[in-house]
Amino acid sequence: MLTVKEYLSAMSASSKSKSTHPCNPKKSPWDDLDADGKGLSVTDFLTTQVINTGNALRKRITLSYAKQFGMSPAEWRILSVLAHARRMDFSQLALSASTDKGSLVRMLRSMQGKGFLTTVSEGAGSQKKVTCTISPKGADLYDQVMPIARRRQAEMLLELAPEHRRVLYHSLGRLLELCGPQDDDSHDA
Repeated sequence: MLTVKEYLSAMSASSKSKSTHPCNPKKSPWDDLDADGKGLSVTDFLTTQVINTGNALRKRITLSYAKQFGMSPAEWRILSVLAHARRMDFSQLALSASTDKGSLVRMLRSMQGKGFLTTVSEGAGSQKKVTCTISPKGADLYDQVMPIARRRQAEMLLELAPEHRRVLYHSLGRLLELCGPQDDDSHDA
């Protein structure tokens, strides 16, 4: 993994960077950060930066191909997670797809109505377990969309120099590690 000094050097030396971000890549509001976060504005918060970037990426990358195939980006996320596992229980699907259970129920109904998956309920009351399984139609759709999704993701990633991609990948992984284990209750309703 690159050190901060190597990263900054790579940023300034990168001829591939096409950044129009108003901030100087050699300076950030996080450089002289103290434990109290003094001087940070809401726009400088890590959570704000990650959410805004994620929303922008979803609009620029995912929305076009999801719409092309008659899905929302959230439905694509559900389908892609389910396609990988083929079968998952409801709670694990909510966790793996990073969605809350209420939204997942609505999406599953819609996707089941389109023939992309099936659900089976076992038990009753608080012991009820719902298992979701991708259907052949859902698997075929996944096989059609996935090459386009990979290409669109690669197009954006290739806008970054290899050093930036490496630092971003490892930084995001480290942040997730610092957040600790995620469970069923970690998603906002």
